Amino acid sequence: MPTVYAANESSVLVNGTAVEGVRSVEHRSTTVRQDLYALGSSERIGVVTGPRNVEGRIRVASSAPDLDGLVGDDFFQITAPLRQGGTTVTVSFDECLLTEKSFTMSAGGHGETVYAFTATRVREER
Repeated sequence: MPTVYAANESSVLVNGTAVEGVRSVEHRSTTVRQDLYALGSSERIGVVTGPRNVEGRIRVASSAPDLDGLVGDDFFQITAPLRQGGTTVTVSFDECLLTEKSFTMSAGGHGETVYAFTATRVREER
């Protein structure tokens, strides 16, 4: 049976400080791979692994002063302890840089800011 992490038990921290009003966190990690083929063969005999790219987004109700205060090439760390009852998995993003910030507000709603970032690596600790 899968573990379903609860948003109301989990949190997001930037440089150790909790970010208030987090609506969602998402990330993806991609790795460049090149297939190797033997001479005269159409079957793959190996794979060369290249660079890894980590990208993510944090959606916050209104704004997050800790993220707004980051300028230029200021590196920061994002840590997200995901919890469900007694189970905790901590997802950490190291050496992050902001790449994009967007703000939206719809009629009858509230403002939301999306902070896009890249990271050198993502780690999961159980």
